[in-house]
Amino acid sequence: MPLAQRAVTSCSSYVPLFSGHPRMMEIRTIIDSIADTDTTVLIRGESGVGKDLIARAVHAASTRCAGPFIKVNCAAIPQGLLESELFGHEKGAFTGAHRRKLGQFEYANKGTIYLDEIAELPLALQAKLLHVLQDFRFSRIGGYGTVDVDARVIAATNRNLEDAMKHGEFREDLYYRLNVVEIRVPPLRERREEIPALAMWFLAKFNAQYGRQKQLQPETLMRLRDHPWAGNVRELENMIRRVVLLSDVDHAIEALVPHGRSGRVGAAHPMITESLREIARRGAREAERKALGEVLERVNWNRAEASRILKVSYKTLLNKICECGLQPPPRRQRVDRTVGNSA
Repeated sequence: MPLAQRAVTSCSSYVPLFSGHPRMMEIRTIIDSIADTDTTVLIRGESGVGKDLIARAVHAASTRCAGPFIKVNCAAIPQGLLESELFGHEKGAFTGAHRRKLGQFEYANKGTIYLDEIAELPLALQAKLLHVLQDFRFSRIGGYGTVDVDARVIAATNRNLEDAMKHGEFREDLYYRLNVVEIRVPPLRERREEIPALAMWFLAKFNAQYGRQKQLQPETLMRLRDHPWAGNVRELENMIRRVVLLSDVDHAIEALVPHGRSGRVGAAHPMITESLREIARRGAREAERKALGEVLERVNWNRAEASRILKVSYKTLLNKICECGLQPPPRRQRVDRTVGNSA
């Protein structure tokens, strides 16, 4: 079967993703254009937006579609176990290593490995991953030989990698190695045309999985189309699963998509879509900004004194002031300019 025809056939399961919005059709065009290559792909978008489905569509359209599709969630595995999970270990490599363990890269040989939440990979492992992407050769933990692997790499993230690089949390060279082809997936609220088709797709999937024959009425599909979907495709998928599982479809829809006073679907409480790690990181940044501002106010914006109190170098303090967007009071700015002019 010709490659183009095989790609169309393999992608048929994912048609609802690409049939209702111009930006999603553009993504389908990108997938078709890289189907016969092994180029690395970086998928970006909000949490729950369907990055997993896009990765599977890329694999299904590729010449590796008969091979394995291995997904690794970098945020779900403890950092101390990530290297072993990705690259494996030899017997006796560390306490508890009672036998050789193959890593996910080896299991993905002749197929695709999908690294979800790639921004959560520790810097030390980012360096090792960079070397693997350069020559597709690595050593297991505790091993002396090298392992050759033939796998396509797809990575995904909901974080701003440019900000992560600026803060030293993500390697710039790895970013450019991964970002050969970038696919940005828009949130579901920006492609409402796809919601009815996606809802019917999930309905058929869960009807088959649970042996049900549930139906969705046209007015129900319209209500789903109007919902804000803070949780994106994942929220829609979970809703349709509940519709299939619960005996009363109308009750399930009423419970999951509350009406506002106008009778239209409204958002109740916004769904949290950030990871716990991102929430903690954001909280730490805000706490750092607050503490820095308080110290600067206390010493009347004497930066040298503030650096001594906070036990950081003067240069680091200036960088932190810039990162936090802090500005001295207007009167202080005038004094600084006067001193500078006098000097």
